[in-house]
Amino acid sequence: MLPEQKPLPSRRKILPALLLCLVFGFFGTHRFYVGKVGTGMLQMLTLGGLGFWVLVDAVILILGRFKDAEGAPLRDWT
Repeated sequence: MLPEQKPLPSRRKILPALLLCLVFGFFGTHRFYVGKVGTGMLQMLTLGGLGFWVLVDAVILILGRFKDAEGAPLRDWT
């Protein structure tokens, strides 16, 4: 049995993603920033799930559990 490998941290940072989420989250800009174009477009069309999706993403970013399009976790704040 092979040991589970942890993915390398993303080169994208938490603070810019969080600021984009809080300021322009209704347009999905933080998702575009991390490379998640498909869900970014969905957020843009639904206005961030009427704000709910934006709030959930902000909490996940603060907790350090948000991942980029390659599945790498955002670890560094700056």
